[in-house]
Amino acid sequence: MANAKEIFRQNFIEYASYVIKDRAIPDIEDGLKPVQRRILHTLIEMDDGRFHKVANVVGSTMHYHPHGDQSIYTALVNLANCDLFIDKQGNYGNFMTGDGAAASRYIECRLLPFAKKVLYNPEITEYVESYDGRSKEPVVFPAKIPVVLIQGTEGIAVGMSTKILPHNALEVIDAQIAAIKGEDFKLYPDFPGGGIMDVSDYQDGLGSVAIRAKLDTTNPKKIVIEELPFGVDSEKMIQSIDAAAKKGRLKVAQVNDFTADKVNVELYLSKGTYTSDLVDALYAYTLCEQKISVNCLVIKDKLPHVITVSEIVRYHADHLIKVSKAELEVERGHLYDKLHARTLERIFIEERIYKRIEQKRTQEAVEEAVRTGFEPYKDELVREVSKDDIERLLKVPIRRISLFDIEKNQQEIDQINADIKLCEYNLSHLKEYAVNTLKDIRKDLDVPLHKRKTKIEGFDTVAIKDVAKRDLDLRYDETTGYLGTSVKTGIVVDKVSEFDKVLVINKKGSYYCIPVSEKTFIGKEAVYIGLADKDALENIVFTAIYQEKSTKKTFIKRAKFTTGFILNKSYDFLPDPEDNILRKLSTANETEVTITFKGAGRNKEAKCYFGDFRVKGAKAGGVLLSKREIASMRFKVIKERPATAEVRKEVEPEDDEGPGLFD
Repeated sequence: MANAKEIFRQNFIEYASYVIKDRAIPDIEDGLKPVQRRILHTLIEMDDGRFHKVANVVGSTMHYHPHGDQSIYTALVNLANCDLFIDKQGNYGNFMTGDGAAASRYIECRLLPFAKKVLYNPEITEYVESYDGRSKEPVVFPAKIPVVLIQGTEGIAVGMSTKILPHNALEVIDAQIAAIKGEDFKLYPDFPGGGIMDVSDYQDGLGSVAIRAKLDTTNPKKIVIEELPFGVDSEKMIQSIDAAAKKGRLKVAQVNDFTADKVNVELYLSKGTYTSDLVDALYAYTLCEQKISVNCLVIKDKLPHVITVSEIVRYHADHLIKVSKAELEVERGHLYDKLHARTLERIFIEERIYKRIEQKRTQEAVEEAVRTGFEPYKDELVREVSKDDIERLLKVPIRRISLFDIEKNQQEIDQINADIKLCEYNLSHLKEYAVNTLKDIRKDLDVPLHKRKTKIEGFDTVAIKDVAKRDLDLRYDETTGYLGTSVKTGIVVDKVSEFDKVLVINKKGSYYCIPVSEKTFIGKEAVYIGLADKDALENIVFTAIYQEKSTKKTFIKRAKFTTGFILNKSYDFLPDPEDNILRKLSTANETEVTITFKGAGRNKEAKCYFGDFRVKGAKAGGVLLSKREIASMRFKVIKERPATAEVRKEVEPEDDEGPGLFD
């Protein structure tokens, strides 16, 4: 059994790790999930400048991605719709209308040159075997920019998820330049559909944003939705409007959808309704306003990390310097190889070393003759002459030797030396070189397609309960014990909306808060039912007079409730509900209480006033009113009570165990 548990545990850990690292979470270095990386790798291999059928690209990608063609097709369409690395041809769907892309056999794509410029350099890329061992695929591309921030991403793994919103490509590059220079920067999302965004709670990619549709409200009887929130298409928007209208939350006579290249949803308002009446309701009840929570989770150093947007930018600022150094070192090596080859060729021809091999009869003798021929010119060479160098020189055709242009060769060598000098300069000024690289990349993206589309603007999120109309009758039927908006008998407690909450106090002295519903059983012992919001409770003072069963003592308690209720949780208003009987609960501000005592005594009756007692919190204890047993009480609401300085003096200490007011 223990072995089975250990096997299950180990396999589950491996499965979870696989899903996190190789399926759902992007790598911080190139910002791609494995399927996206494999698609781009396939397109690089297939790249010939022409369009390819997506079906063919999907089939070729399956050499690297063993998870079915549909997942590859979906990922390719999404990647192409980012308009960054893939040029598309055909129907790739419309995010504004919600229409999907055409089948893979009908649409085409090809790699954009920008993709190779930003991602591709096989000489500094680590490759591993594909799942079947027949091919090689990159571990990650050496990306020069934070792709994960530009494209955004979303994924669900085992026990964790990521949601990174897309950002403006030009702003991301500007931020990366600022990070390299050590300057401050701020980055906020930018959505392809535009909209209006409040970033006050963005928290550098670890909080949330609120985004609204852009509304044209110039016509008092018509509202036009011109831009949609991120993730909402016109079909979903109209469905949310129709649902709100059916529930009576919106008074809309007609909705027309003319969305194509641009969003255009027209709302014609009902008679007697105007634009100013409907805007807040649209934000509250429909998809015109959305709150999007974000979670920047990426794979960094082969492990998942939650990281801020600024940290991603700074990581890529350092990463670009490393990539630039590696590329420059590779370039310098190629230049020295080229210089070595040109120098060998010049000496081989100019000093007639090729003449030394005319009398040689064996390959070894030929090679030795060439090698010794270069001995006097060792100081002019970049490095020692290798066997490969000799092989290359021996393949130089006679025609090329006879037409060798010494001046042209020298010009080439001078150019190579200049390039080496520039390469050395760039290696000693890596930050400057990295900034220039980013500026060059930025020029490719500085087109209208990549301009900011989402407007950043602060606004207060419209809560549904703030715009909900309290037009429903909340009834309580004491004979059945039911409370709700669909209860047809009993008394009307108040006018409510379906988003309100209700405070209920019963005869046992306990209270609880419940949401408004069509019909809820609360029992037959409710003595108070009212709205449980701050405005309703702020001005209400609850006065309770209760009696201890064991001692027959009577207490009075005046208190205010706060709105810090846990729904459906019962609280005790009286100190000990099992030993106390609630004699009276009142919300009147000033009341005269006439008390009649039991038994013989000098005073059979006495009076007091609610205002004689201090208002406390709901959890505070009561004040002793009388140690004598009370037979009955009469209550009379008054505007002003007579001055009773003596009474005030007696009750001021409010000592629970002190003498009662009438003792």
